[in-house]
Order: sequence, then structure tokens, then C-alpha cells
Amino acid sequence: MKPMMEMSSLRPIAQQFSRTVTSIQPIGNGYINDTYLVGTAAKPFVLQKINKRVFPHPELIMANLEVLSQHIRQLNDKQISLKIPDLLLAETGVNFLTDEDNEYWRALTFIDNTVSLETLDNLAQAGQVGFALGQFHRITWELDVGKLHDTLPGFHITPHYLAQYSLVRAQPAVLEDAFCADFIARFQPIAIDLETARNQGLLRERVIHGDPKLNNFLFDKASQHIVSLIDLDTVKPGLIHYDLGDCVRSCCHDLETDEFRLEVFHAFLGSYLEQMGEFITQSDLQFLYPAIRLIPFELGVRFYTDFLLGNRYFKVTEPQ
Repeated sequence: MKPMMEMSSLRPIAQQFSRTVTSIQPIGNGYINDTYLVGTAAKPFVLQKINKRVFPHPELIMANLEVLSQHIRQLNDKQISLKIPDLLLAETGVNFLTDEDNEYWRALTFIDNTVSLETLDNLAQAGQVGFALGQFHRITWELDVGKLHDTLPGFHITPHYLAQYSLVRAQPAVLEDAFCADFIARFQPIAIDLETARNQGLLRERVIHGDPKLNNFLFDKASQHIVSLIDLDTVKPGLIHYDLGDCVRSCCHDLETDEFRLEVFHAFLGSYLEQMGEFITQSDLQFLYPAIRLIPFELGVRFYTDFLLGNRYFKVTEPQ
């Protein structure tokens, strides 16, 4: 929990989006932004402070979200069941505000009666995740990637993270862990798999979510169907394989056995292809497996490099 004094200091910020604020409390367990649920006399909303250490240009994020929202509104497709949280306007008439410390704040609609999951309980849930990610890719398939800013240059470019790691480990004061260093060295050759395919024209750049891990999908409590995909800060041009690899990573890992749950993947992919089957090429399928292998490795390199730097990017609870 945030200290109560800090909670009270949030009230003036929240009141710029609604004058009838009744409560403010932390919500979610994201690694990047600070997120709060704000109660009001009308409807609650979500208040977020954008982490400028991660996103140095928050205004580009907001511009991307406007483009995405406008694109989805124009589709007017009754078959679209996925809801994207709407941006709320501040009293100034814009969709974000800055405080006295020049921190960026935004407010979004709160999608009620939903729950996010950390692990899947059954194959029906896996199918729902595949269906929702497939629908997101389908409804953004015709969105011109040239209209979107790259809010995180180098994000999901694994050779970029390896280059950062090499620079960090070369610093005199850095004390490496032998197991991690050896693991990275052994698997380093797979880092170029997707980028080589992109450069060869085998994979095409599209709109990606960027961070479709399991707990970014909201399940309706009653129907158990996914109704929303949240945390859209990393929406940008990229390879859908990065989304697929990251989503599968968070869904198919058996925490007890440390194995890959093939039956979960089968349910996920079948539902994904219900939405995306007409768009997926043979090359897309060919590089699906390298993506599933690559993304966990990439994330491990990122976590470990950040550890060597003193945990600047990811929020952690343990020093080691």
C-alpha cells in the first residue's frame, strides 16, 4: 500500500478528472506505472502516473491511444467484443495532465465486474486469451502503422537487449552471476531469429500490443469471457510474433513442473486462428515456434541486465 499521506496528495490530481472524488486506492500489480482506482459520486475511474524513466515521451503514448481509439470507433463492427478503456478528459480539455513535478497523469474508464488472472485454471480460459489477442490483431490489421509512434525504440528487439547487457557487464563495478552469464552465452545465437526474418521480408510489421501477458486480459466475472485488453502503453509498430511469444509465455508455463503446457497452447492457438486464420501466412506460422522460444530468453536478459544496473526499470520486492 502507498502511504496515506501520498494517497491524500493524489486527490487534487484526481479531482481534475472528476470533482466528486470519494476514494483513492492502489490497483493492479504492474511493474511500470503507478495505478489507482478512484471512486466518485458517479462512476469510478482508473488514474495512472506514466513512468517517465521507462517512457520518456508520455505524450506519444497518449497520441497512440487516440489513434487506436479512433480506429476502433470507425470500424463499427458488431462482431467486436473487445473493449478498450476510454481516455477521460481533464478540466483543461486534454486527456492528460502534468503535476508540479512534471509527472504525467491520465484517467481511463474502469471496466467493472471483471477480474485479471495470474494463472489459467482451465482450457476454456486459454481459448479466451487466444480469441481476445486474435481479435485485437484482427481489428488493428488495417491500421496504418505509420500513424503510430514508437514509444519504446528497441522494445522487443532482442539483439538490442543483448548489446545493452554486454555494455553493462563490461563495467568494472558489476558483479555477475555465473549461472545467468553462462545461460545467456549458450542461448545468444537465437536472439536474431525474428529480426533476421523481418529484414528478409518474411515477416511484416503490424500493430502490436507489446505486452499481452495474461494479467492484462480482463475476464467478465459472470460469463468468464474476456471483455478487455488493458495496459496499452506499448501499442506500436512491430511483429505480431512478439505478442504471441509473450502471451504464450505467460499462459503456458507450468509453475510447479517448469514445463510448457502443450494443451494450453493448443487451446490458445486454435481460438487465435479463429480470428486471424485468414491473415496468417505460412511464414508467420514457421516463425511462431522461434518466437515462443525467444521471448522468455529476451525477458530474462532484460530482468538480469536491470538487476546488474540496480533495478531501475522493473519494480522488485527482493534485493537478489
